[in-house]
Amino acid sequence: MTNSNQSNSAAKVKIQRFGSYLSGMVMPTISGFIAWGIITALFIPTGWFPNEDLAKLADPMIKYLLPILIGFMGGRIVYDLRGGMVGAIATMGVIVSADLPMLLGAMIMGPIGGWVIKKFDKAIDGKVKSGFEMLVNNFSAGIIAGLLTLLAYKGIGPLVLTLNKTLAAGVQVIVDASLLPLASIFIEPAKILFLNNAIHHGVISPIGIEQASNAGKSILFLLEANPGPGLGILLAYILFGKGMAKQSAPGVAIIHFLGGVHEIYFPYILMKPLLLIAAVAGGATGVFTFLVFDVGLVAAPSPGSVFALLAMTPRGDHLGVIAGVLAATAVSFLISSVILKVSKQSNEEDLTKAAEKTVALKGKESKASALIKTEENQEKAKVIETNVQNELTKDVKKIIFACDAGMGSSAMGASILKNKVQKAGLDISVSNTSINNLPADADVVITHKDLTDRAIAKLPNATHISVENFLNSPKYGEMLNALKNGKENETVVLKETAEYENVSKIIFACDAGMGSSAMGASILKNKVKKAGLDVSVSNTSINNLPADADIVITHKDLTDRAKAKLPNARHISVENFLNSPKYDELMEKLKGKYVTI
Repeated sequence: MTNSNQSNSAAKVKIQRFGSYLSGMVMPTISGFIAWGIITALFIPTGWFPNEDLAKLADPMIKYLLPILIGFMGGRIVYDLRGGMVGAIATMGVIVSADLPMLLGAMIMGPIGGWVIKKFDKAIDGKVKSGFEMLVNNFSAGIIAGLLTLLAYKGIGPLVLTLNKTLAAGVQVIVDASLLPLASIFIEPAKILFLNNAIHHGVISPIGIEQASNAGKSILFLLEANPGPGLGILLAYILFGKGMAKQSAPGVAIIHFLGGVHEIYFPYILMKPLLLIAAVAGGATGVFTFLVFDVGLVAAPSPGSVFALLAMTPRGDHLGVIAGVLAATAVSFLISSVILKVSKQSNEEDLTKAAEKTVALKGKESKASALIKTEENQEKAKVIETNVQNELTKDVKKIIFACDAGMGSSAMGASILKNKVQKAGLDISVSNTSINNLPADADVVITHKDLTDRAIAKLPNATHISVENFLNSPKYGEMLNALKNGKENETVVLKETAEYENVSKIIFACDAGMGSSAMGASILKNKVKKAGLDVSVSNTSINNLPADADIVITHKDLTDRAKAKLPNARHISVENFLNSPKYDELMEKLKGKYVTI
């Protein structure tokens, strides 16, 4: 029995990771889908302002632009910009192989492209003759991308096309048989288990996009995004709940329905698993209502707010969409009310445990658990894992809150700290983003404790602060004190050797990343090799400086630009890439012979 449970848990984690990976490819491109959806809703023959000329934009955007964006993001996740470029080029193979939007194909070829070029670069690392690095880099990426494009065109494309048509035909059979409401039996529980990303981005969106490109809308976009079932459950708690659940439900309902953060109501279901019946019944009722009114959306609403739903609704379908949301809310509310009345009333401890369970299910801090902290949990959260006072020994200009998607509780945490920073009169930028998009010039990165390792791997030179609760962490006050003390006493004494001990990557940078900077990199690489040091030396353009560079060497006229791009690295300014005395000084420091205080 234990082995079976462990196997199920492992399978669930794998599906969650797969869904998170798909989300990582699609979410950054959502603005592109929204732009396409708006153009489609406005200018196609059945749109608000039909225009034959402007409607020509819709087809190339969905067939070329959006798959290439997804392919680029898929490759970039695997191997940064180089992987993104190969992934985007390889995606053209699946695009040209079919006359329909190849979103699934892009989700396959993007990561494959990034993975292949990453493996190739690893295989030839240290084996390329000095001065030939740029030649090898450019031709290897071009050749590999070309071969993958041919593979995608002849092999992957036809397979994806067959899979896409099979899935679409299956969905059409279900729609024709009026069985689509039964999809809620799978979708609503999957949302509670945080498996919705795999379902939404892996199946619903690709088929829905194809339907929308042909018919101008798709009902599939409404299956998972309908906020009605969750709203009905929360309304029942507002009227018939007790204690902490009743008190917190109004605020949660606003964030869920208007803000589109669905996961925030999951603990209320986990506290009373019978409420899954209400969620499924509400979801099925909503889908049935959508079918009766024959409505759909032009693109996926993100986040699942009622405002996003209405914005993506084509002309003539607003009444049906609103009716479906209200019907789902009503049915969910009625069933939830009965369950709450006849079952044992829950207390604050039950809700807290349910919120903690969402953390276990999701694998990281959820928006719900962040908002439902009792005083006891807040006291526990005061256990400091790192000494922020000792970490913040440098001039901080940019603080980033980071999570998987770059929204929800991390955005709220950023807003809280931004207000504190402004009140303290500190000239510090505070914002939020996803871990995959962490900016290279971030000085401090704040993440939930379960995501800190990923953030460190992405941006090793920044100061990382791990919190248990984005909305109420005692580390914010400690960090502000450290920042204010740092402003009062900005002279920081450090041993230079301490900084040189951990140097693993040196980058020569210029405008184009070639020419004399490549030669300079070749010269220093030979010196490093002869000294037997395990330090990587390479060259690139300033615009493509990697976030994990420890030392950046530039011509004196370009040093300021390099510092602006990568402020956390150590910068060395030279007058001549081919003959600088600073190379020997650097070698001595790398070998630990200088101790400067």
